[in-house]
Amino acid sequence: MKRAAWYLVAGTVTGFAGVLVLHGRGAPAAQPAAAGTGGGAGPAQAGQATEQFGYGKLAVKVTVTGKRVVNVTVPVLQTLDPTSQQISEQAIPMLKSEVLAADGAQINGVSGATFTSQAYVNSVQAALDKLHLK
Repeated sequence: MKRAAWYLVAGTVTGFAGVLVLHGRGAPAAQPAAAGTGGGAGPAQAGQATEQFGYGKLAVKVTVTGKRVVNVTVPVLQTLDPTSQQISEQAIPMLKSEVLAADGAQINGVSGATFTSQAYVNSVQAALDKLHLK
């Protein structure tokens, strides 16, 4: 029985340490807007939309050249608590990569950041709708 208790404690400490390490690596949520990088497909256009979600408010600005998404930034990220802030800051770069790869809002969410993912997708789609795209 002593060995089982030791394994339980060791596993708990290891899991907790892993969570601390992952949450310690935050990426900045707001990224500066960049000009479009498309190859002559027309002038760059930007659309922005704000979305309320379970833990705050998120705005996404989508820049397109022609019909191609060339940049996505988050000028507004307001969360209710520091944990939500950390989760959102970690998820947003992954979501941005998915949007750029998919060239639209039809992406998978980030596990562990369900509310942030849904707000991000909804905001991207609303911005694209404002630009009359996809």
